Amino acid sequence: MTTDPTGSADHTTGATEIAGVAIPDSRLAAEATELVRDTSTELLYHHSRRVYLFGALQGHRRGLAFDPELLYLAAMFHDVGLAPEHRSSGRRFEVDGAEAAAAFLRAHQVPEQRVRLVWGAIALHTTPGVPEYLEPEIALTTAGVELDVLGIGYHDLPAGARDAVVAAHPRPDFKRGILRAFHEGIAPKPETAFGNVKADVLARFSPGFERTDFVDVIEGSDWPE
Repeated sequence: MTTDPTGSADHTTGATEIAGVAIPDSRLAAEATELVRDTSTELLYHHSRRVYLFGALQGHRRGLAFDPELLYLAAMFHDVGLAPEHRSSGRRFEVDGAEAAAAFLRAHQVPEQRVRLVWGAIALHTTPGVPEYLEPEIALTTAGVELDVLGIGYHDLPAGARDAVVAAHPRPDFKRGILRAFHEGIAPKPETAFGNVKADVLARFSPGFERTDFVDVIEGSDWPE
């Protein structure tokens, strides 16, 4: 493995530490990394690693005690539900990713309490206003996603830390790329965007998409009053 002065490694193997954050080196973490690297796109792989690193950096900044391995596993699997094999599931992509992670963990005899924590972190990572009140691993998965995708908390971290993360896991044309990935993953099952942020993606990129209106659903239900 080769490293540069920032402490990052080449983009294929990764580093044992990036921006002062240790990359979990357990067999479970290594197999999860290999699985996601082999089955995902380069964009989503690097995004997932940044989500872990930014989440961990936010955890350190906030003084939270968290399990790095569980945070890493949630980060690595959080966008697996966007893959082609899940596009006919009829479920939200977050649930598909959570279920994929749970199946992987159960196959490795991970205790159910830990499985459910990872499941929750993935399932809730696009639900604003809730994860920060839950377990640190759940809160920090969302914090990592929000920083990398939305820029929320961008100035919370020193520029040197952000630069080290991006040096190890680059984000060329990331804004357009991640929107394309969201659209490709959600467009085949638009009904799953009801009540969540992915409806904004479909409204922008799917001609003819019409949001399901919450008020219309209530007023049009079978209840007489």
